[in-house]
Amino acid sequence: MKIYTGSINIKTSGENDIVDITDETQRIIEESKVKDGLICLFIPGSTGSITTIEYEPGLKKDLPKALEKIAPRDIYYYHHETWHDDNGRSHVKASILGPSLTIPIRDSKLIHGTWQQIVFIEFDTKPRNRRIIAQIIGE
Repeated sequence: MKIYTGSINIKTSGENDIVDITDETQRIIEESKVKDGLICLFIPGSTGSITTIEYEPGLKKDLPKALEKIAPRDIYYYHHETWHDDNGRSHVKASILGPSLTIPIRDSKLIHGTWQQIVFIEFDTKPRNRRIIAQIIGE
């Protein structure tokens, strides 16, 4: 059994930026030389998430719009009392979607659907530099 750790570095433009990291994830798998196994992608931090979507212009608008209904900008968040910032909604959205994703690998390729891309979603209210940890286990 082999374990390989890599990372993906991205710069986001701030709240609701959705970044396709599918190709970078595949690149890390190729670097690892793992043929069959699992890759876990994890974002350290509490205002970003990793998930899958069909990475197309409509869904890139629809997903943030739907999440705005769940954690709207214009309600009171107790988190603001702690740090005196304005990103309580960012933490709520990231908590709902979660910080990680695990995907199977077969023959050194990600197993995913034709229209299914892996994305990082920025929920923080300002641009950020993000480092996504990719850990692979397999043979």
